[in-house]
Amino acid sequence: MDLFNSVFFAKASFIGVIFLITLGVAAYSTYFERKIAAFMQDRIGPDRAGPFGILQPLADAVKMFMKEDFIPANSNKWLFIMGPCLSMLTALMTSAVVPFGDTITIGDATFDLQGIDVNIGILWVFGIVSLGVYGILIGGWASNNKYSLLGAIRAASQNISYELAMGLSIIAILMMTGSLSTKAIVEAQQNGHWNILYQPMGFIIFLICAFAECNRTPFDLPECETELIGGYHTEYSSMKLGFYLFAEYINMFISGAVMATLYFGGYDYPGVDFVTAQLGATAATLIGAGALIGKALAFVFIFMWVRWTLPRFRYDQLMGLGWSGLIPLAMFNVVVTGLGILLDQQILIGIGGVVVFIAGIVVYDQLFVKKKLA
Repeated sequence: MDLFNSVFFAKASFIGVIFLITLGVAAYSTYFERKIAAFMQDRIGPDRAGPFGILQPLADAVKMFMKEDFIPANSNKWLFIMGPCLSMLTALMTSAVVPFGDTITIGDATFDLQGIDVNIGILWVFGIVSLGVYGILIGGWASNNKYSLLGAIRAASQNISYELAMGLSIIAILMMTGSLSTKAIVEAQQNGHWNILYQPMGFIIFLICAFAECNRTPFDLPECETELIGGYHTEYSSMKLGFYLFAEYINMFISGAVMATLYFGGYDYPGVDFVTAQLGATAATLIGAGALIGKALAFVFIFMWVRWTLPRFRYDQLMGLGWSGLIPLAMFNVVVTGLGILLDQQILIGIGGVVVFIAGIVVYDQLFVKKKLA
Protein backbone atom coordinates (compact mmCIF):
# COMPACT_ATOMS: atom_id res chain seq x y z
CA MET A 1 0.00 0.00 0.00
CA ASP A 2 2.90 2.38 0.77
CA LEU A 3 4.35 1.66 -2.66
CA PHE A 4 0.98 2.35 -4.27
CA ASN A 5 0.65 5.59 -2.35
CA SER A 6 4.18 6.68 -3.32
CA VAL A 7 3.63 5.89 -7.01
CA PHE A 8 0.22 7.56 -7.00
CA PHE A 9 1.59 10.63 -5.22
CA ALA A 10 4.53 10.87 -7.63
CA LYS A 11 2.31 10.54 -10.71
CA ALA A 12 -0.23 13.02 -9.35
CA SER A 13 2.53 15.49 -8.49
CA PHE A 14 4.12 15.12 -11.93
CA ILE A 15 0.81 15.62 -13.73
CA GLY A 16 0.13 18.67 -11.55
CA VAL A 17 3.53 20.12 -12.44
CA ILE A 18 2.91 19.52 -16.16
CA PHE A 19 -0.50 21.20 -15.89
CA LEU A 20 1.06 24.21 -14.15
CA ILE A 21 3.81 24.45 -16.77
CA THR A 22 1.24 24.16 -19.56
CA LEU A 23 -1.00 26.84 -18.05
CA GLY A 24 2.00 29.10 -17.45
CA VAL A 25 3.17 28.68 -21.04
CA ALA A 26 -0.36 29.38 -22.29
CA ALA A 27 -0.61 32.53 -20.17
CA TYR A 28 2.72 33.97 -21.24
CA SER A 29 2.28 32.90 -24.85
CA THR A 30 -0.23 35.75 -25.10
CA TYR A 31 2.48 38.14 -23.92
CA PHE A 32 5.17 36.84 -26.26
CA GLU A 33 2.79 36.73 -29.22
CA ARG A 34 1.98 40.41 -28.72
CA LYS A 35 5.68 41.21 -28.37
CA ILE A 36 6.54 39.24 -31.52
CA ALA A 37 3.70 40.94 -33.40
CA ALA A 38 4.94 44.33 -32.21
CA PHE A 39 8.50 43.54 -33.32
CA MET A 40 7.37 42.45 -36.78
CA GLN A 41 5.15 45.53 -37.14
CA ASP A 42 7.73 47.97 -35.73
CA ARG A 43 5.78 48.65 -32.53
CA ILE A 44 6.59 48.38 -28.82
CA GLY A 45 3.88 46.03 -27.62
CA PRO A 46 2.73 45.72 -23.99
CA ASP A 47 5.12 47.63 -21.69
CA ARG A 48 2.98 49.16 -18.92
CA ALA A 49 2.14 46.24 -16.61
CA GLY A 50 5.43 45.60 -14.82
CA PRO A 51 8.97 45.78 -16.21
CA PHE A 52 8.88 45.26 -19.99
CA GLY A 53 5.18 44.44 -19.61
CA ILE A 54 5.84 40.97 -18.10
CA LEU A 55 2.80 41.28 -15.82
CA GLN A 56 0.45 41.79 -18.76
CA PRO A 57 -0.89 38.19 -18.61
CA LEU A 58 -1.89 38.75 -14.98
CA ALA A 59 -3.65 41.96 -15.95
CA ASP A 60 -5.45 40.11 -18.75
CA ALA A 61 -6.51 37.37 -16.32
CA VAL A 62 -7.93 39.93 -13.88
CA LYS A 63 -9.75 41.63 -16.76
CA MET A 64 -11.27 38.31 -17.86
CA PHE A 65 -12.46 37.46 -14.36
CA MET A 66 -13.92 40.93 -13.81
CA LYS A 67 -15.88 41.04 -17.08
CA GLU A 68 -19.61 40.42 -17.06
CA ASP A 69 -20.40 36.74 -17.59
CA PHE A 70 -23.11 37.10 -20.22
CA ILE A 71 -25.21 34.20 -21.57
CA PRO A 72 -27.51 34.97 -24.54
CA ALA A 73 -31.20 34.57 -23.71
CA ASN A 74 -31.94 32.28 -26.68
CA SER A 75 -28.90 30.05 -26.26
CA ASN A 76 -28.81 26.52 -24.89
CA LYS A 77 -27.36 27.49 -21.53
CA TRP A 78 -25.94 24.12 -20.41
CA LEU A 79 -24.25 23.46 -23.75
CA PHE A 80 -23.12 27.09 -23.88
CA ILE A 81 -21.22 26.48 -20.64
CA MET A 82 -20.03 23.00 -21.63
CA GLY A 83 -18.35 24.13 -24.90
CA PRO A 84 -15.36 26.03 -23.47
CA CYS A 85 -15.02 23.54 -20.60
CA LEU A 86 -14.70 20.65 -23.08
CA SER A 87 -12.13 22.54 -25.16
CA MET A 88 -10.04 23.26 -22.07
CA LEU A 89 -10.33 19.69 -20.74
CA THR A 90 -9.28 18.00 -23.97
CA ALA A 91 -6.39 20.44 -24.44
CA LEU A 92 -4.98 19.53 -21.01
CA MET A 93 -5.58 15.77 -21.37
CA THR A 94 -3.42 15.48 -24.49
CA SER A 95 -0.20 15.98 -22.49
CA ALA A 96 -0.81 12.82 -20.42
CA VAL A 97 1.02 10.50 -22.86
CA VAL A 98 3.90 12.83 -23.79
CA PRO A 99 7.15 11.44 -22.30
CA PHE A 100 8.96 14.44 -20.81
CA GLY A 101 11.92 12.36 -19.70
CA ASP A 102 13.25 8.89 -19.01
CA THR A 103 13.27 7.95 -15.31
CA ILE A 104 14.33 9.68 -12.11
CA THR A 105 15.20 8.11 -8.78
CA ILE A 106 13.97 9.65 -5.52
CA GLY A 107 15.11 7.67 -2.52
CA ASP A 108 14.46 4.02 -3.26
CA ALA A 109 11.71 4.66 -5.81
CA THR A 110 12.11 5.15 -9.57
CA PHE A 111 9.50 7.07 -11.57
CA ASP A 112 8.89 7.81 -15.24
CA LEU A 113 8.48 11.44 -16.31
CA GLN A 114 5.29 10.56 -18.15
CA GLY A 115 1.69 10.80 -17.02
CA ILE A 116 0.59 7.44 -18.44
CA ASP A 117 2.68 5.06 -20.53
CA VAL A 118 0.17 3.20 -22.69
CA ASN A 119 1.01 1.13 -25.74
CA ILE A 120 -1.45 3.17 -27.86
CA GLY A 121 -0.13 6.61 -26.98
CA ILE A 122 -0.47 8.04 -30.49
CA LEU A 123 -4.07 6.82 -30.69
CA TRP A 124 -4.69 8.56 -27.35
CA VAL A 125 -3.39 11.83 -28.80
CA PHE A 126 -5.57 11.55 -31.91
CA GLY A 127 -8.61 10.49 -29.91
CA ILE A 128 -8.39 13.41 -27.49
CA VAL A 129 -7.59 15.91 -30.25
CA SER A 130 -10.62 14.66 -32.18
CA LEU A 131 -12.81 15.27 -29.14
CA GLY A 132 -11.55 18.84 -28.87
CA VAL A 133 -13.50 19.91 -31.95
CA TYR A 134 -16.73 19.05 -30.10
CA GLY A 135 -16.04 21.93 -27.72
CA ILE A 136 -16.00 24.30 -30.68
CA LEU A 137 -19.03 22.67 -32.30
CA ILE A 138 -21.08 22.73 -29.10
CA GLY A 139 -20.15 26.32 -28.33
CA GLY A 140 -20.93 27.54 -31.85
CA TRP A 141 -24.26 25.73 -32.04
CA ALA A 142 -25.40 26.55 -28.49
CA SER A 143 -24.81 30.29 -29.05
CA ASN A 144 -27.81 30.45 -31.42
CA ASN A 145 -25.82 32.79 -33.63
CA LYS A 146 -25.41 32.22 -37.37
CA TYR A 147 -21.83 33.49 -37.43
CA SER A 148 -20.91 31.23 -34.52
CA LEU A 149 -22.56 28.25 -36.22
CA LEU A 150 -20.67 28.92 -39.46
CA GLY A 151 -17.41 29.06 -37.52
CA ALA A 152 -18.22 25.77 -35.78
CA ILE A 153 -19.03 24.05 -39.09
CA ARG A 154 -15.79 25.34 -40.57
CA ALA A 155 -13.84 23.97 -37.61
CA ALA A 156 -15.43 20.52 -37.96
CA SER A 157 -14.81 20.18 -41.70
CA GLN A 158 -11.31 21.61 -41.37
CA ASN A 159 -10.32 19.22 -38.58
CA ILE A 160 -11.71 16.18 -40.41
CA SER A 161 -9.80 16.91 -43.60
CA TYR A 162 -6.48 17.70 -41.94
CA GLU A 163 -6.61 14.87 -39.40
CA LEU A 164 -6.57 12.42 -42.32
CA ALA A 165 -3.31 13.82 -43.67
CA MET A 166 -1.87 14.06 -40.16
CA GLY A 167 -2.72 10.42 -39.44
CA LEU A 168 -1.17 9.27 -42.72
CA SER A 169 2.02 11.19 -41.95
CA ILE A 170 2.32 9.40 -38.61
CA ILE A 171 1.76 5.96 -40.17
CA ALA A 172 5.21 6.23 -41.77
CA ILE A 173 6.78 6.70 -38.33
CA LEU A 174 4.82 3.77 -36.92
CA MET A 175 6.13 1.61 -39.78
CA MET A 176 9.69 2.53 -38.86
CA THR A 177 9.26 2.23 -35.09
CA GLY A 178 6.85 -0.72 -34.91
CA SER A 179 4.98 0.71 -31.93
CA LEU A 180 2.18 3.13 -31.08
CA SER A 181 3.80 4.00 -27.75
CA THR A 182 5.19 7.53 -27.57
CA LYS A 183 7.90 6.31 -25.19
CA ALA A 184 9.00 3.64 -27.69
CA ILE A 185 9.07 6.23 -30.49
CA VAL A 186 11.38 8.45 -28.43
CA GLU A 187 13.62 5.54 -27.41
CA ALA A 188 14.03 4.60 -31.08
CA GLN A 189 15.48 8.09 -31.74
CA GLN A 190 18.19 8.11 -29.06
CA ASN A 191 21.80 9.09 -29.83
CA GLY A 192 20.83 11.48 -32.61
CA HIS A 193 18.77 9.13 -34.78
CA TRP A 194 15.91 11.63 -34.95
CA ASN A 195 13.01 10.89 -37.26
CA ILE A 196 13.32 14.29 -38.94
CA LEU A 197 16.33 12.82 -40.83
CA TYR A 198 14.18 10.02 -42.25
CA GLN A 199 10.79 11.70 -42.44
CA PRO A 200 11.27 15.34 -43.53
CA MET A 201 8.19 15.30 -45.75
CA GLY A 202 6.11 13.63 -43.05
CA PHE A 203 7.19 16.36 -40.63
CA ILE A 204 6.23 19.15 -43.05
CA ILE A 205 2.81 17.56 -43.57
CA PHE A 206 2.33 17.15 -39.82
CA LEU A 207 3.38 20.76 -39.16
CA ILE A 208 0.93 22.15 -41.72
CA CYS A 209 -1.85 19.99 -40.29
CA ALA A 210 -0.97 21.18 -36.78
CA PHE A 211 -1.67 24.77 -37.88
CA ALA A 212 -5.11 23.68 -39.08
CA GLU A 213 -5.81 21.61 -35.94
CA CYS A 214 -4.93 24.54 -33.68
CA ASN A 215 -6.97 26.98 -35.82
CA ARG A 216 -3.94 29.19 -36.28
CA THR A 217 -3.27 31.60 -39.13
CA PRO A 218 -3.19 31.00 -42.06
CA PHE A 219 -5.83 28.36 -41.20
CA ASP A 220 -7.91 30.30 -38.66
CA LEU A 221 -11.12 30.16 -40.71
CA PRO A 222 -13.34 29.09 -37.73
CA GLU A 223 -12.72 32.49 -36.09
CA CYS A 224 -12.11 34.64 -39.16
CA GLU A 225 -12.99 38.12 -37.89
CA THR A 226 -13.24 39.66 -41.37
CA GLU A 227 -16.07 37.25 -42.26
CA LEU A 228 -17.57 35.89 -39.03
CA ILE A 229 -17.07 38.70 -36.45
CA GLY A 230 -15.37 36.38 -33.94
CA GLY A 231 -16.35 32.99 -35.27
CA TYR A 232 -17.49 30.23 -32.95
CA HIS A 233 -16.84 32.29 -29.77
CA THR A 234 -18.60 35.48 -30.91
CA GLU A 235 -21.17 35.33 -28.08
CA TYR A 236 -18.68 34.43 -25.33
CA SER A 237 -17.32 36.75 -22.67
CA SER A 238 -15.46 36.62 -19.37
CA MET A 239 -13.61 33.39 -18.54
CA LYS A 240 -15.68 31.32 -20.97
CA LEU A 241 -13.95 33.25 -23.75
CA GLY A 242 -10.73 32.93 -21.73
CA PHE A 243 -11.06 29.13 -21.74
CA TYR A 244 -11.33 29.08 -25.53
CA LEU A 245 -8.31 31.33 -25.90
CA PHE A 246 -6.33 29.35 -23.32
CA ALA A 247 -7.21 26.08 -25.06
CA GLU A 248 -5.76 27.41 -28.31
CA TYR A 249 -2.43 28.28 -26.71
CA ILE A 250 -2.33 25.01 -24.78
CA ASN A 251 -2.92 23.13 -28.03
CA MET A 252 -0.01 25.03 -29.59
CA PHE A 253 2.32 23.99 -26.78
CA ILE A 254 1.16 20.37 -26.75
CA SER A 255 1.36 20.19 -30.56
CA GLY A 256 4.97 21.38 -30.28
CA ALA A 257 5.68 18.73 -27.64
CA VAL A 258 4.12 16.01 -29.83
CA MET A 259 6.14 17.12 -32.88
CA ALA A 260 9.30 17.13 -30.77
CA THR A 261 8.42 13.63 -29.56
CA LEU A 262 7.72 12.23 -33.01
CA TYR A 263 10.40 13.94 -35.11
CA PHE A 264 13.08 15.59 -32.93
CA GLY A 265 14.03 12.89 -30.44
CA GLY A 266 11.75 13.95 -27.60
CA TYR A 267 13.93 14.36 -24.51
CA ASP A 268 17.11 13.33 -26.38
CA TYR A 269 19.79 16.00 -26.77
CA PRO A 270 23.46 16.12 -27.87
CA GLY A 271 25.90 15.01 -25.17
CA VAL A 272 23.39 13.10 -23.04
CA ASP A 273 25.88 10.29 -22.38
CA PHE A 274 28.51 12.78 -21.22
CA VAL A 275 26.05 14.50 -18.90
CA THR A 276 24.94 11.12 -17.50
CA ALA A 277 28.55 10.15 -16.76
CA GLN A 278 29.41 13.49 -15.13
CA LEU A 279 26.20 14.44 -13.28
CA GLY A 280 24.23 11.21 -13.02
CA ALA A 281 21.13 9.80 -14.69
CA THR A 282 18.64 11.93 -12.74
CA ALA A 283 20.31 15.21 -13.73
CA ALA A 284 20.52 14.07 -17.34
CA THR A 285 16.83 13.19 -17.29
CA LEU A 286 15.85 16.59 -15.89
CA ILE A 287 17.96 18.34 -18.54
CA GLY A 288 16.23 16.17 -21.15
CA ALA A 289 12.84 17.32 -19.86
CA GLY A 290 14.02 20.90 -20.24
CA ALA A 291 15.22 20.10 -23.77
CA LEU A 292 11.78 18.75 -24.72
CA ILE A 293 10.05 21.83 -23.31
CA GLY A 294 12.53 24.02 -25.18
CA LYS A 295 11.76 22.23 -28.46
CA ALA A 296 8.03 22.66 -27.83
CA LEU A 297 8.51 26.39 -27.16
CA ALA A 298 10.47 26.68 -30.41
CA PHE A 299 7.42 25.35 -32.25
CA VAL A 300 5.22 27.83 -30.37
CA PHE A 301 7.45 30.59 -31.73
CA ILE A 302 7.01 29.16 -35.25
CA PHE A 303 3.23 29.27 -34.80
CA MET A 304 3.47 32.94 -33.83
CA TRP A 305 5.98 33.82 -36.52
CA VAL A 306 3.82 32.34 -39.28
CA ARG A 307 0.72 34.14 -37.95
CA TRP A 308 2.29 37.53 -38.59
CA THR A 309 3.92 36.50 -41.87
CA LEU A 310 1.38 34.71 -44.07
CA PRO A 311 -2.09 35.90 -45.11
CA ARG A 312 -5.21 33.88 -44.36
CA PHE A 313 -6.30 31.23 -46.86
CA ARG A 314 -9.71 31.30 -48.48
CA TYR A 315 -11.93 28.47 -47.35
CA ASP A 316 -11.86 26.70 -50.72
CA GLN A 317 -8.06 27.00 -50.78
CA LEU A 318 -7.91 25.56 -47.27
CA MET A 319 -9.99 22.49 -48.16
CA GLY A 320 -8.28 22.05 -51.52
CA LEU A 321 -4.85 21.99 -49.90
CA GLY A 322 -6.00 19.34 -47.42
CA TRP A 323 -7.81 16.97 -49.78
CA SER A 324 -5.95 17.51 -53.07
CA GLY A 325 -2.49 18.32 -51.74
CA LEU A 326 -1.57 16.94 -48.34
CA ILE A 327 -3.46 13.62 -48.38
CA PRO A 328 -1.92 12.42 -51.69
CA LEU A 329 1.54 13.52 -50.52
CA ALA A 330 1.08 11.67 -47.23
CA MET A 331 0.03 8.52 -49.09
CA PHE A 332 3.10 8.75 -51.33
CA ASN A 333 5.24 9.20 -48.22
CA VAL A 334 3.86 5.95 -46.79
CA VAL A 335 4.71 4.12 -50.03
CA VAL A 336 8.26 5.55 -50.08
CA THR A 337 8.72 4.61 -46.42
CA GLY A 338 7.57 1.06 -47.07
CA LEU A 339 9.99 0.78 -50.00
CA GLY A 340 12.88 2.04 -47.87
CA ILE A 341 12.08 -0.45 -45.10
CA LEU A 342 11.79 -3.28 -47.65
CA LEU A 343 15.23 -2.43 -49.09
CA ASP A 344 16.66 -1.85 -45.59
CA GLN A 345 17.89 1.58 -46.67
CA GLN A 346 16.12 3.95 -44.31
CA ILE A 347 18.21 6.95 -45.31
CA LEU A 348 16.60 6.64 -48.76
CA ILE A 349 13.26 7.36 -47.06
CA GLY A 350 14.35 10.90 -46.24
CA ILE A 351 15.84 11.52 -49.68
CA GLY A 352 12.82 9.98 -51.40
CA GLY A 353 10.49 12.00 -49.22
CA VAL A 354 12.11 15.27 -50.26
CA VAL A 355 11.99 14.25 -53.94
CA VAL A 356 8.33 13.26 -53.69
CA PHE A 357 7.53 16.53 -51.87
CA ILE A 358 9.15 18.65 -54.58
CA ALA A 359 7.51 16.59 -57.31
CA GLY A 360 4.15 16.97 -55.60
CA ILE A 361 4.50 20.75 -55.50
CA VAL A 362 5.39 20.85 -59.20
CA VAL A 363 2.47 18.58 -60.16
CA TYR A 364 0.06 20.56 -57.98
CA ASP A 365 1.26 23.79 -59.58
CA GLN A 366 0.88 22.41 -63.10
CA LEU A 367 -2.49 20.70 -62.66
CA PHE A 368 -4.36 23.07 -60.36
CA VAL A 369 -2.80 26.52 -60.02
CA LYS A 370 -2.07 27.19 -63.68
CA LYS A 371 -5.36 25.60 -64.72
CA LYS A 372 -7.25 28.07 -62.51
CA LEU A 373 -5.25 31.00 -63.82
CA ALA A 374 -6.03 29.96 -67.39
